[in-house]
Amino acid sequence: MKSQIDRIMEEVKRAQTLFAEFNEEKVNRIIDAIHSVSMSNLEKWARFAKEETGYGKIEDKVIKNRVAAEDVYKYIRVMKTTGFISAKPEMGIYEVASPMGIVAAVIPSTNPTSTAIYKIMISLKARNGIVISPHPFAKNCIKAVVDAISDAAVSAGAPKGIIGIIDEPSIEDTQYLMKHHLTNVILATGGLGLVRAAYSSGKPAYGVGPGNVPAFIERTADVKKAVKDVVAGKSFDWGTVCASEQSLIVDLPVAQKAKELLKQEGCYFVNQREKAQLESLIVDEKGNLNPKIVAKSPQVIAQMAGFEVPSNIKVLVVEENGVGREHPLTLEKLSPVLTYFEEDGWEAGCRRCIEVLNYGGLGHTLCLHSQDLNVIREFALKKPAFRILVNTPGTHGAIGYTTNLPPALTLGCGALGNNITSDNITPLHLMDIKRVAFETKPINAKDVIPLKPLISPLEIYGYEYQQKKDDGDFSPKAPAKEQIDSPFDFVSEEDVRKAKKENRRIKIHSKTIITPLAKELGENWAIFEKT
Repeated sequence: MKSQIDRIMEEVKRAQTLFAEFNEEKVNRIIDAIHSVSMSNLEKWARFAKEETGYGKIEDKVIKNRVAAEDVYKYIRVMKTTGFISAKPEMGIYEVASPMGIVAAVIPSTNPTSTAIYKIMISLKARNGIVISPHPFAKNCIKAVVDAISDAAVSAGAPKGIIGIIDEPSIEDTQYLMKHHLTNVILATGGLGLVRAAYSSGKPAYGVGPGNVPAFIERTADVKKAVKDVVAGKSFDWGTVCASEQSLIVDLPVAQKAKELLKQEGCYFVNQREKAQLESLIVDEKGNLNPKIVAKSPQVIAQMAGFEVPSNIKVLVVEENGVGREHPLTLEKLSPVLTYFEEDGWEAGCRRCIEVLNYGGLGHTLCLHSQDLNVIREFALKKPAFRILVNTPGTHGAIGYTTNLPPALTLGCGALGNNITSDNITPLHLMDIKRVAFETKPINAKDVIPLKPLISPLEIYGYEYQQKKDDGDFSPKAPAKEQIDSPFDFVSEEDVRKAKKENRRIKIHSKTIITPLAKELGENWAIFEKT
């Protein structure tokens, strides 16, 4: 198998050497093709993943595939990832994008097809080649994704061989890939052992930590919505997403109401006998999660434990009064099993959230349901999690589905989680940046020798600007007057430039998706009109 991996790596290396010379237009043509073929196969690939792994729900896997194929695409399509990407002539600083080379991408069985789409798209957007090492339990559905995307990418102009895959993966093969002399960076999504192996490979790596996510419903929250959010996040794809809620902490004054609403939303509170049965099933003597319960329905898990629950149950709820090894179900469970706490006051709720995060979730995500800005501020300042999600489901909010966080399926946990970054991973993490710096404070001359700009911002950003301050505040030209007839659902940088050129305005509504650069340009030029 090592010889096969060597051959794959050599082929991807040859392709990536050519690909590194592509301009933005050529790269985007390939990204467009990946988007198109992925959107055409959302349900097919979701069904394939469910059939092969037995994990989760087809309808939720369709949503995850759509996040990777559509949301990620819209977010990264307008990114500048080739040539000069930044120019500050007044400072004598210019930035140039440089691909890292070959990405070794490890794909999990819990989110196989969506993660494959996502990692291929962000890798190629940054002009890298990529070699996929699929989880053995999901190798066929992942290969189907890779084959279809590879064909589409090559048809759109990508060098043949830019995407590789290990057909018959093993732990040894994955380790060999990560340490391969042609591997430049690792994208590792999987268990703690895999992430540690990635970081000890001697290569730059983006690994992700476990997500033992606490959710706190504070007394000022819209309790009905908060409960719906928690159930939606916890039951989504039967708990495969690492940002799904693992423990629910409820402020005492609203606890009774929350309990009643949880039951109405399809939650089953287990009794003490059933709790003991779940503990024996879900966690082994060493405190490790039983993989047989991962992403199984509440009905299947209950049956495995030795009891029955109605068919309409979405989440099994276990009441707890402590966190740690003596309370085994307070670990990350990757299933629709939720531990439940009641605490009096946000300070007590805060302490409980920290306990949960310290038991295997440091740096990942925390959910807070509250209308009290002071409480939200305190949680933001003091909680050891790098995604503080306010009034939204954990699963959906962390990956950017219900928030404006960068859409991503690899979520960094920062130094607290032994990760190199706390970011949601995008193409910007998969490229190096060259910086060209002209002398501005000479030591061997009295004055700086004036030079013409190396490149103007106009050539990079596509718009005229006037420098007002050293902090980069740009003043716009006169705003456009005419209007585009109907509101846009999605606005890109190209849409804004076109409207500017045609002296028209762009109507937007409350749910319009606007890319970051489009937002900056549109606001500078006063092009947007809210309807």
